[in-house]
Amino acid sequence: MKEITVEELKQKIDNGEDFQLIDVRETFEYEVSNLNGENIPLSGILIESDKIATDKPVIVQCRSGKRSAAAIMQLEQTLDLENLYNLEGGILAWKEKIDPSMPVY
Repeated sequence: MKEITVEELKQKIDNGEDFQLIDVRETFEYEVSNLNGENIPLSGILIESDKIATDKPVIVQCRSGKRSAAAIMQLEQTLDLENLYNLEGGILAWKEKIDPSMPVY
């Protein structure tokens, strides 16, 4: 599974690169703090897979990186996608390394 660090994600955002960010946490978690990604909870990732881009990098994130890894495994096995990247450490790593003021739970 391909991974990307929070520092690499921040650089992509700052550079205005074209990618899709998918947040697979539950809606109530997303409402506490998010990185402006599209919220598709893990439980519905295959049902809503038509929302996932196939023509550009897709970075999948959650709180710690575990649910996003599970989502990527499901998507790669079911849809044979090769443009998916797991955000290492998820939003907890973003808080730790990029934005200490971000609320997390």
